[in-house]
Amino acid sequence: MNHYHIWCNLKQSHDDLRFASAVREYLDGLRGSGGLANWSLTRRKLGFGHPELGEFHLVLDFPTLADLDRAFGEVATRDGEVEKLHARVYSLVCDFRAALYRDFPDAERAARATETLHGA
Repeated sequence: MNHYHIWCNLKQSHDDLRFASAVREYLDGLRGSGGLANWSLTRRKLGFGHPELGEFHLVLDFPTLADLDRAFGEVATRDGEVEKLHARVYSLVCDFRAALYRDFPDAERAARATETLHGA
């Protein structure tokens, strides 16, 4: 699984519920069009967290990089309903940070490790 992490703050902190609603509508739409397996939205609690990272954290799970690329391609069209939904999210956001992680060991690496352990 590939995990696309996003950290951000809001331009206006009072838009927190509006942001959560916009994220839900946007990401549920992406999940419905295929590729996005799951997503979550969390908020920093009690001020704990690295100062470089935002108050909000999203994790988008994609089974393959091809699925992630397909979702990025859909959003990159900046057309139709997907653009309306995307705009509702990014218009509220500032201090955007992103990272891409993968499960480890991944399937390919785990298979090689098993072979090594069993002398294959």
